[in-house]
Amino acid sequence: MDTAHFITQFIDEIWNQQRFDRLPHFLHPDFTDHSLPSHLPPNATGLQAWISAVGQSFQHQTIIEDQVTEGDKSILKVRLALVHSGVWRDIAPTGVNVSAIGYRSFRITEDKIIEHWALIDGNTIENQLKDTVSGCKK
Repeated sequence: MDTAHFITQFIDEIWNQQRFDRLPHFLHPDFTDHSLPSHLPPNATGLQAWISAVGQSFQHQTIIEDQVTEGDKSILKVRLALVHSGVWRDIAPTGVNVSAIGYRSFRITEDKIIEHWALIDGNTIENQLKDTVSGCKK
């Protein structure tokens, strides 16, 4: 299996296209997501709920800027390109474009993703939206 390509496909099909019918193709039955909000289960169900929630607040596209894959691990530097189309952190939809840089790390077992970690700066997104709401343009 080409792990780098597999992870790229996962980002495209699951995050960008929200093809949740494809989750079993990508996720190991023992999948754990270490980065979901604490109110969600750290499994495939929680991941789908989180992606759906993000999709209610933003039209979003995850763009892979860099990827390093070695053995059963892959780490990505990603840029989130977002259009604020729904309420997020109590901020009414603004329709503005915002972006944030983040990192995603995956571990593969038996040709499926078994673990995922992410570091996405939600405060950067919030600050961009608040600047728009308060009239500041950077």
